[in-house]
Amino acid sequence: MKSYLKTTAGFVLSATMATASFGATVNVGELQGFTGPLESMIGPMSGGANLAVTEANASGNYLYGTINVVQGDSVCIDPAVAIAQAEKMINDDNVMAIMGPNCSGNTGAVITNVLVPNGVVAISPSATSPALTTLEDGGWFFRTAPSDARQGPVLASIAISRGQTDMAVTFSNSDYGKGLADAFVTAYEAAGGTVTVMAGHDDDKADYSADVAALSAGGSATLAVLGYANTGGRGIIAASEDTGAFTDYVFGDGMISELTSGAVADGSWGTMPSPDEALGANWVAVAAAGDVDGSGVFSAEAYDAMALIILASQAAGSTDRAAIQAEVMNVANAPGNKCSAGDLGTCLKWISGGLPVDYVGATGVELDAGGTANGSYAEREVIGGVFTNVKIHQ
Repeated sequence: MKSYLKTTAGFVLSATMATASFGATVNVGELQGFTGPLESMIGPMSGGANLAVTEANASGNYLYGTINVVQGDSVCIDPAVAIAQAEKMINDDNVMAIMGPNCSGNTGAVITNVLVPNGVVAISPSATSPALTTLEDGGWFFRTAPSDARQGPVLASIAISRGQTDMAVTFSNSDYGKGLADAFVTAYEAAGGTVTVMAGHDDDKADYSADVAALSAGGSATLAVLGYANTGGRGIIAASEDTGAFTDYVFGDGMISELTSGAVADGSWGTMPSPDEALGANWVAVAAAGDVDGSGVFSAEAYDAMALIILASQAAGSTDRAAIQAEVMNVANAPGNKCSAGDLGTCLKWISGGLPVDYVGATGVELDAGGTANGSYAEREVIGGVFTNVKIHQ
């Protein structure tokens, strides 16, 4: 990933910046997996992204018109569909930037085939594969969720601290599943854990009983499921529960869903990107006021991704795609006046007045040199049939 470090030069803005383009409409893309393996998560994510737009529009402080969201369904697991939707947004809808995509495989395809050739920024709230870090993106791709190169070691550390010293591991045969599984197993074994069986699983199979039988043959009572709640991961759990193969589970963020918590006993747990307690409380309040489920996985990251696009456009002084790219790191990182979720109107006003901003947002945004959020993780345990935060891990 090409490095785009923050510079103060991006904030040399005039107090006489262009006045609002009254009556104009500005399009921004929302490319998400409205159907497919993340379908159960997309409602809160879309709500978060659109809340940022609603907030900016309501403030009247965005200078280049009313922001209109153009939605596209990437289906998450078909790169050809994601590419076609992204190209439509760029060529037909003239979007200034794209919020999304979600799944890592599709994201890589969109970066290579659409973003780089066309020179368009995309900010993903949920594409977490470590492989995206080294993919040549020309500086056009950013993400508000941290890489699974971090989630894997966090999962491993929590497992060891809970006394789970052996387990079977299954992962979705996808860029996301493979990347997270590799990061987790490497860290887990280095910490003294034993992986009894490690195997990938295909999504959307009719029957996972053979997969579960092979996983349980290693003798562990614990199964780590690093997949998707709507597809293969759900099938793995159903087959395990039917046979009693495993008694407890460990989950990656793709499994943190009510579909999962309602299917397993209390005590199973997993991780998901999450802000610290103070920022988290603020986000939940802001989301609730906007009728959005702030507890939804990646809902806060989606809000932040869309907010960064809007603020970068304001800082660029236009809706020009290249100009927006040049300002993302400037508005995302220190130094500057700190802006949290719910403050977009104020942030926009500061920028138009020539003041620098440091967008903290809903999740404590700080992007590394490659454009990826550092982030923190919530340890979430199933308590009373519901995933409940028990600790934040930095």
